[in-house]
Amino acid sequence: MTRHGVLLAALITLLSACAQQSTQPVTGDAKRPTQDGAPTATLDPSTIVNAKPRHELLKLAGNMSPYTVNGKQYHLVEDHRGFRQRGTASWYGTKFHGLPTSNGEIYSLYEMTAAHKTLPIPVYVRVTNLNNNRSAIVRVNDRGPFHSERIIDLSYAAAVKLGFADQGTAPVEIEVIEPDNSQSAAPTARYYLQVAAFAQRASALNLEQSLRQRLDLPVTVAVNNDPERVLHRVRIGPFSDFPAVQAAKRQLQQSWNGEPSLIVEDDH
Repeated sequence: MTRHGVLLAALITLLSACAQQSTQPVTGDAKRPTQDGAPTATLDPSTIVNAKPRHELLKLAGNMSPYTVNGKQYHLVEDHRGFRQRGTASWYGTKFHGLPTSNGEIYSLYEMTAAHKTLPIPVYVRVTNLNNNRSAIVRVNDRGPFHSERIIDLSYAAAVKLGFADQGTAPVEIEVIEPDNSQSAAPTARYYLQVAAFAQRASALNLEQSLRQRLDLPVTVAVNNDPERVLHRVRIGPFSDFPAVQAAKRQLQQSWNGEPSLIVEDDH
């Protein structure tokens, strides 16, 4: 596993605990609670504002697939558009407040965010508490919860808004929602699967030819701009979005045993 993969797995494992009620404040790492729980301040659910869906690129950070936690392997959802799921929601709070999420952002228990095992990061999800029919919109930016009976781990604020912070868990339905295209232009990106990188151009061309013969996908060789270490990268793509590159990855793995790397090139 690469260093990035080891770091991601460690972060995923760290952020996988579920929430239990507590009143310990977060005042720094030296005094970080050993048990997870709620902050001392009381939140008014009527003042908690939903996450506002906007167009965001799905990049490598947090989107390793497959990944392994506690000996179990997880694959990201190939096409998250229209994704729905029912199950149990939990929440996490003070113990993880201020720590990195799986995509490197900093977790805040006061923001409307969530962790999911297999949805790409970031996506926006409408969560409905089936006990009281309250709904909230959250932004998925983390991995978990790694309990078989739980499908989503919400921030403390989201749990308060949904009315189950005191109970710890609740039956929910989640639904991925897409931003309104009329509100903002979607950012553009080019998605690739990098299969291998060679110092020798001939080796890269041989693999390119082999893949072209086996796949109905665009295969190219790209050369980096480092004169001290020239690499010839065999890549499949470009693809216009994350679902398309995930579908290409599945096709690739039917005839090739390696694990490709996701490459995202945007215009910024």
